[in-house]
Formats: sequence, structure tokens, C-alpha cells
Amino acid sequence: MAGTRSEESPADVKFTNLEQPLFDGAGVTKRILVEYLDSVSDRIISELRDRPLSVIRVTRGQAPFMQKNVPKYTPEWVATVPLWAEASRRTVDYALCNDRRTLLWFANQRAIEYHPTLARIDRLDRPTHLVLDLDPPSAAGFAAAVAAAHLVRQALAEVGLAGAVKTSGAKGVHVFVPIDSESTMEDAAAATRAIARRAERLDPQAATTAFLKADREGKVFVDSTRTGGATVVAAYSPRARPGVPVSFPIAWDKLDDVVPADFTIVTAAQQLADRDPWTEAMPAPQQIPTDLVVEGREIPIARVAAMHEGKRRARSRRDGRK
Repeated sequence: MAGTRSEESPADVKFTNLEQPLFDGAGVTKRILVEYLDSVSDRIISELRDRPLSVIRVTRGQAPFMQKNVPKYTPEWVATVPLWAEASRRTVDYALCNDRRTLLWFANQRAIEYHPTLARIDRLDRPTHLVLDLDPPSAAGFAAAVAAAHLVRQALAEVGLAGAVKTSGAKGVHVFVPIDSESTMEDAAAATRAIARRAERLDPQAATTAFLKADREGKVFVDSTRTGGATVVAAYSPRARPGVPVSFPIAWDKLDDVVPADFTIVTAAQQLADRDPWTEAMPAPQQIPTDLVVEGREIPIARVAAMHEGKRRARSRRDGRK
């Protein structure tokens, strides 16, 4: 990839403008994105394969935006799947990033972040993982997110489950818990709520399940809403942030020794060498305990509860002004 304007790759993808800055504040060119994604293609594709994909793109002079529906100029060799989107009341044609050629085509489109669904197209009603997203109150709160991740790990162990952990590539941490194909979306969502609530109870001064930011009091938000049709940034995916950090797998016993800036599209591939630590760390799929599902069904869905609470507070403010 020696040219600066247009050139062919070994995967028969025409690259353009490789020497341009990736985006303001990235500190790297578009070429670096392409080369990074090519270097980890086998590992990231294993996380994306057969999962409807949303990407975050950055085009020159514009703010980052999420793309779900593939553009009209998408090559015919990019696999897609049509899915009904209830929120927008339309069919969305999602890409399936199942091969290197598709991944590099996305890279040339300045697709920086890769957010697959938690279910594959052959069983969209069966999630493959539970996900706990640990979101600290500020960008400087990564250590607090790590502490919350250890709480989640303890809560999982108490019910006989195990998970793998990675940096989100932003300010937080993700815990993934692989589950068997017997669990429905509803059961998985209930179990995720129960685990989040258990982690909160282990140290309520450090962790909270409060969905409304005003109620978190500077604590780490244990987000249990990555369920159903939600997406989560894939392991090894870059993030559209200054320095272009990468969502990177970390061994549990090394989690306290890292910061997100340790893993960028410049440094991550070198640290991986020939390994795939995300696959190595991931436990085998597990059966969700029935009592955990029952426990979770008694916990209100955070987003719905927050919506009703927000409306109640708005009414109270209006009534107070009368």
C-alpha cells in the first residue's frame, strides 16, 4: 500500500486517500487504520462473523456517525441481512463482516468502530453472551471501572458463572459471559439485571445500577441494558477517540495494571503477536441458573424504569411551578 491516492490491496479492495489524517485528533492516517485492521483481521472477524453489524464512521469534516443500513454503493460481494427495525418502522439492511475483503472495504470507508449484535443471524432469538458494561463517571475513572469489574466477577462466581474482560476502548470495561443456546433474550436480560444488582450490593459505595446519571452519585454504572437487539463494540475494534484506542482483552490478574491508552491501533497488534487472548480467555458457553433468571425478572428493566421516573420528576417540576 505505497500510493497516496488510490491503490489495490491483496484483497482486491481499492483504497483511497491513505495518507490523509484519519480524523481530527486521531494522530494517525487512514493507512494506519487499514493496516491495523488487516493485521487483526482473523481475530476481529471471528467476533463479527454472522452478526448484523453497525459501524461508526468518520468522514472528513463531519462528526462521527453510526451506520446501520449499508449505503447504496455497497459492493454486491458484501453479505447483508434485512431486519425490521421497530424504532424506525423500516427494514434495515445490515452488513455481515464475514471475511477480510469486507473488513478492508469498511476500513476504506473510514469505519473505525465495529459493533456487532449479541446474536447470530441463524438464531437471532438466542444471545451468545451476557454483557456487563462498567461505565465510570469520568474519563479519569478507569480504576473505578476495574474495581467494579472485580465486583461483577465475584457476583458471577457466586452463581457458578465465569466471564472474560476487556477494555471498552473508551473509559470503561466490558465483562462478557458466554451462555448456551437454551437461553432466550428475555432470560438473558433478566440474568444480566440480577448480576448487575448483585454486584451493586457487594459494594454500594462503588457501584450502582441507577440508569439516570443524576442518581449515580459519582459511582460506576453497572449497565445491564446490553441485551436484546443491542450491540457492543467488538474485541480488537478501534474507537473513534483521540489516539484511536482499541477495545482490548485483558487477563483478570492483569486488569489492575493497565489503562486504556496502553492499547491503540499503533501498539495493539504488536502486543498481540500471534495470539488471540479474547478467544483464549473466554470460558465455554454456560447454562444460566434458573434461580438467577427468576431473580432478575423481579428487577425492573433499567431503561423503562428510568423513563417512567424521568416523566414523574418532570411532572413534579411542572407542578412545583404552578
